[in-house]
Amino acid sequence: MQLYNKLSAEERRLLIAEAGTERLTLSFYQYHQVENPQILRDHLFLHWNEMYVLGRIYVAHEGINAQLSVPAPRFDDFKIFLDGISFLEGVRLNIAVEQDNESFLKLTVKVRDKIVADGLDDATFDVTQKGIHLNAEDFNALLSQPDTVCVDMRNHYESEIGHFKGAVTPDVDTFRQSLPLIEQDLSQHKEDKKLLMYCTGGIRCEKASAYFKHKGFKNVFQLEGGIIEYARQVNEKGLKNNFIGKNFVFDERRGERISEDVIAQCHQCGAPCDSHVNCANEACHLLFIQCDSCCEKRQNCCSTDCQEIINLPLEEQRKRRKGKHNSNKIFKKGRSEVLKFKH
Repeated sequence: MQLYNKLSAEERRLLIAEAGTERLTLSFYQYHQVENPQILRDHLFLHWNEMYVLGRIYVAHEGINAQLSVPAPRFDDFKIFLDGISFLEGVRLNIAVEQDNESFLKLTVKVRDKIVADGLDDATFDVTQKGIHLNAEDFNALLSQPDTVCVDMRNHYESEIGHFKGAVTPDVDTFRQSLPLIEQDLSQHKEDKKLLMYCTGGIRCEKASAYFKHKGFKNVFQLEGGIIEYARQVNEKGLKNNFIGKNFVFDERRGERISEDVIAQCHQCGAPCDSHVNCANEACHLLFIQCDSCCEKRQNCCSTDCQEIINLPLEEQRKRRKGKHNSNKIFKKGRSEVLKFKH
């Protein structure tokens, strides 16, 4: 019985090409009290592996968070399978704005303490006591009101390439950092302001809205389905698009273009650019923004040091990496001193 992925990314890439089948990139989440996450985890892997589903899925006692790539001909089977799990019946599926057959190259299902790390240790906090969900049209209406404070619940490297007009974009590395920061900044407006939040697909806002209600905010709203669903509704209904730039996504695409605006810049030369890359030096792997010109000149590296390393023989590179772990700066997503144009 296979319960874990056994193929490398390159092996999977070849299989996808050979299959010649279009794939759908989608995501979903659901907060729910899961009694035994490990049993659910194994159940999901067994069935999704048979369906050739790929992706990154987290299961915890508080629910499930899934980002997936599904063969288009198997979508109906996938949906029937989800509906057969009581708390996932009818769950909203966020279909990606831009499709890519290689958005995911492995099936990874992990049991975590929480599906969204929040740093909270409060037994009285109930994540199901969420705020009011808004569709794209209602979100636009509330966004335009003078007593609304719109807050981006994503991290700095996400909002850097795209955000809603007029939104507060906290300069944070993680979701857990944003909760106390926003509460502190808006502590004087718990009753007189409408707190309007958004994120990529809705999962962070769902928890954040419950958290801020728990902390005494009276008027808490969130964009249902996040930026992904907002873009779909805007295109489908011909609504005004108030999102500028790209929506950062956590797969091989790294971004979906929502508007033609380019609001970020290359972290190496300062030219207008919103394309994230990972440093080609496997011992670094830093995520940063790099334009085509710098990519060619720097060989997809974040620094001259990394560029020198990737031009060494492979055996020498492996020798240098042996016994070492990547620096924590990888998880700072571009906060490196070598990047001169990172704000």
